[in-house]
Amino acid sequence: MPSAPSRRPPPLDPAQLRAGPAITPMAFVRAMVSAYGARGMDPAQALASAQIPPEEVRKADTRITAAQMEAVSDAAMRELDDEALGCFTRPLPWGSYGMLARASLSAPTLGMALRRWCRHHGLLTDDVALSLETAGERARIVMRPHRHPGPLAEFCVVSVLRNVHGLASWYVDSRIPLQGARFPYAPPVHVDAYRVLFDGPTAFEADDAAIEFDARYLALPVRRDETAMNQMLQRALPLTVRSYRRDRLLVQRVRQALASQPLDTHNADDLAALLNVSARTLHRQLKDEGASLQALKDEVRRQRATELLLRTRRPIKQVAQASGFQNEKSFIRAFRGWTGRSPGEWRSEQAP
Repeated sequence: MPSAPSRRPPPLDPAQLRAGPAITPMAFVRAMVSAYGARGMDPAQALASAQIPPEEVRKADTRITAAQMEAVSDAAMRELDDEALGCFTRPLPWGSYGMLARASLSAPTLGMALRRWCRHHGLLTDDVALSLETAGERARIVMRPHRHPGPLAEFCVVSVLRNVHGLASWYVDSRIPLQGARFPYAPPVHVDAYRVLFDGPTAFEADDAAIEFDARYLALPVRRDETAMNQMLQRALPLTVRSYRRDRLLVQRVRQALASQPLDTHNADDLAALLNVSARTLHRQLKDEGASLQALKDEVRRQRATELLLRTRRPIKQVAQASGFQNEKSFIRAFRGWTGRSPGEWRSEQAP
């Protein structure tokens, strides 16, 4: 999502351009080059600004850094005066996506902001339809084409979905982990890059394109104001590659995972994999929110265990397993620590 002002940000120096892993597929640059070709224009200057040799563009599985992608995208959008970079029938003049972001800024919640954004996107182009849909505990942003963009299909889908996902995270100042993503084309040769572009499970050859996430994020308040918007729009493209450290729903998500999947969350590594984060990130983010994994485990397990002891006549061994303990002995030891009683003693005391 490019910035609205016409003033160009300072160019990155060569060291900055090459810094970081080269993960972004060169296929996206080839899509930009094809947009230049459709206009009868030369992409040489845009490629040079990102230190991308023209001969590298033609190689099937070459990769570039996020900084190079930012530089070449910025240059191409300005030269073509098209923030969609040839994806749509009608070019989107410089500032179009900044206008969309501003139009949603006054929304009280993320859900309302995203609905506005999707609706207003339809005013810019009718080549695709975007919508926010919810089903139970899941929310998804769906992108349905009204016109096939030909060779730019992948680039168009990835650009729009990464754009709206990055903006959504910025609005609420929170990492919004994806629970899944789907795409209406076959897996590309650089399919491994999708693990970085979209952090949840991915599926291809679907009927439409979509990203899916926990619907509870929709209730989070929009935390940005006009000053923050002006600052962000000075250099907005990194939003599509920035990984937020803070997850404002992490504590709730951990509680839910511990309660709903006790057998799959015995240790931090298993729980972190379930939540699509690293174990180190899990511990760090919980600490930032004033919580700890052990305290959350104790809270959820104690609640589950006391409910089962009160409402069922299950044997203690079964209660231990259903509460997330690997064996009866560790359950009894933990329960004594919580209540000063063994599970059997506590159950007898609570009986009418």
